[in-house]
Amino acid sequence: MAERPVRQAPATHLGRVVRTERITPHMHRVVLGGEGLADFAADEWTDHYVKFLFPPAGVSYPEPFDIQRIRAEVPREQWPVTRTYSVRSWDPVTREAVFDFVIHGDAGIAGPWAAAARPGDTVRILGPGGAYAPQADADWHLLAGDESALPAIAASLEALPAGAVVHAFVEVPGPEEEQKIATDAEVVWLHRGERPVGQALLEAVRALRFPAGRLQAFVHGEAGFVKELRRMLRIEHQVPREDLSISGYWRLGHNEDGWQASKPEWNAQVEAEQEKTA
Repeated sequence: MAERPVRQAPATHLGRVVRTERITPHMHRVVLGGEGLADFAADEWTDHYVKFLFPPAGVSYPEPFDIQRIRAEVPREQWPVTRTYSVRSWDPVTREAVFDFVIHGDAGIAGPWAAAARPGDTVRILGPGGAYAPQADADWHLLAGDESALPAIAASLEALPAGAVVHAFVEVPGPEEEQKIATDAEVVWLHRGERPVGQALLEAVRALRFPAGRLQAFVHGEAGFVKELRRMLRIEHQVPREDLSISGYWRLGHNEDGWQASKPEWNAQVEAEQEKTA
């Protein structure tokens, strides 16, 4: 039996805040650069993501920073808190990485950090990871998500060649949260208002008349609506797994720590339920 390859720990990088910008009332952009990103690269996938590391107040770590050593030797309550964010864009010339944060006032950890970040501030990140990019040989593309998936959807739209057949649906709280994206594709902005998150997306994708040919789909956001769209695509439209990038970035009622801990079980249950009805 062949030996299982050793899983490599994600690389750690020290990013320095170059500039920030409030791009919509609830979306704040932070650009990281500096020498600490000398070995960083995010030019393979359009859903590249990193884990931001936020140490508890008053906690510092020995240098050189080693996340595996910290987790092995430091009490768990002193571990850095991780929050996952997509790379909106990466410039290999200036070596600057752009991240967009959804801001909910003072709630959470990453949003308040981003809102208060100033040039010169530093933050450690792990990664990047990633697995999706639009394929040129697909006949058409479906991109669907809420505001948490907007950075990856925007990056994917900007990576598609002119004239590609794409249906893009983005659900946001209201018209003030729409963004300009450098694409010739039409983006259907769905305004949530007071409706449950994902309801407008489900209605829009269900109403879509699917074009002929091979579909490649990217569907991400709140786990509840993602589950329903997964069922629709896998069972009703028989889209092969290999042509789907579909996962819950977050789940109502859970912070990232709780959601990441329960996500494998959730995904297994979803797969089992949908296999029974396939």
